Amino acid sequence: MLSPGEQARYSKQIILPEVGEIGQQKLKKARVLVIGAGGLGCPVLQYLTAAGIGEIGIVDGDIIDISNLQRQVLYSEAEIGQGKAQTAKRKLLQLNPNVQIEVYPVFIDSTNALEILAGYDIIVDGSDNFPTRYLVNDACVMLGKPMVSGAIYKFEGQVSVFNFNGGPTYRCLFPEPPGAGESPNCADIGVIAALPGIIGTIQANEVIKMVTGIGEVLSGKLLVMDTLSMQTHTFSFRIIEANKQISELPSLALNCDISVGEIEVDELEAMLGNNTAVQLVDVREPEEHSAWNIGGVNIPLSSLDSSYHLFHQVSPIVLYCASGNRSGRVGKLLIRNGFKNIFSLKNGVNAVKPHFGAQTL
Repeated sequence: MLSPGEQARYSKQIILPEVGEIGQQKLKKARVLVIGAGGLGCPVLQYLTAAGIGEIGIVDGDIIDISNLQRQVLYSEAEIGQGKAQTAKRKLLQLNPNVQIEVYPVFIDSTNALEILAGYDIIVDGSDNFPTRYLVNDACVMLGKPMVSGAIYKFEGQVSVFNFNGGPTYRCLFPEPPGAGESPNCADIGVIAALPGIIGTIQANEVIKMVTGIGEVLSGKLLVMDTLSMQTHTFSFRIIEANKQISELPSLALNCDISVGEIEVDELEAMLGNNTAVQLVDVREPEEHSAWNIGGVNIPLSSLDSSYHLFHQVSPIVLYCASGNRSGRVGKLLIRNGFKNIFSLKNGVNAVKPHFGAQTL
């Protein structure tokens, strides 16, 4: 039953004949897992929480970075360096304390996917890379869970629902992962700020429809939206029964994945102490570098497109930022552009500062 407070909170939703109090009770009993609390995950989480989903799980091992704030509007500058999953839970409970929220501050992989997904009715995939999408799809197929999928690229977004009531899976639409160099999602290609909000909100709407049993779910259909022209197209695709026969999860090490080596701060100190030829690069913004740094040159991620000529072609390059997030991304872009011997400072200067205080390396 709904309490008087819940009836008042959800009154504008309950008054809809298609939803009513019975539909609201279904939402209250629903258990939804959101994978990724980033650009897509933020609006999904905000609207599912506001709508009154009873139990929400959040899977994300990342921390908040200044570059996230342009589109991940759940977070603020004061929360930079904090865990996304934990911060999202705190903010969402301020929005609606009636919702139960469980956080999994880890990255989903083949060792934890089945265990985490098992306790939920619907899975929302808000990840930003193909390996995770295939992994989540396969776990959903094995567990018989529907998956609401969203993807964004520059000004274009896509939404579909897979494995719903025996319907097509992600592999029915995209049979195989892209090969090396074929995947735009594996590199930082940019995205207009409002796009994740639009696509994430559509994902949340699909969840609400599925739970309440209203409308037509995007099962076997791919909705594509171009925000520059505001044109939308819907493409239909069929189930391929062979894609239901999955008995094990894939490795995340697919072709589009590029690994950047991490270096501990003591290893970096040893290199510099031995006068090893190394280029130390701070990829944070100039104001962050000026406030506190551990030496080296400042080549911000935001100006990388015009700064490749500033990087050494022969010496090892050690990149650092606040947490290791931006430096890891810069490392992948450098590798894609032919640079070798690229390293990222593990956990960034946020982990170094408590030990070194105001000193620089």
